[in-house]
Amino acid sequence: MVTRVNRRGGTTQETHYLITSLPADQARPRRLLGLSRGHWGIENRLHWVRDVTFDEDRCPIRSGAAPQAMAALRNTAIALLRCHGALNIAAALRTYAAHPDRPLASVTTPQGTMQ
Repeated sequence: MVTRVNRRGGTTQETHYLITSLPADQARPRRLLGLSRGHWGIENRLHWVRDVTFDEDRCPIRSGAAPQAMAALRNTAIALLRCHGALNIAAALRTYAAHPDRPLASVTTPQGTMQ
């Protein structure tokens, strides 16, 4: 059971069901809550960057395999930037736009050594 407090001070209660491969002795509510929150934290972090920084929702590519290919390219770009220490993906993209020689160097340079 999850109890949430809204902005007006009211509360709601929801029952959440999870499917897990954990044995019952390891699937305690507190652990499942932590695993669930961790999963959604990662999901929200990635989708927010894709939606806001890459403006993915307004992308005109909508047919065939192209949307999935573009999502994979965006995810790859985000992963490469994070591997090279970027904390702010939008700022890193602006830096790369100003220095077009750097993206190739980031792919061919070992992780964590980019300036």
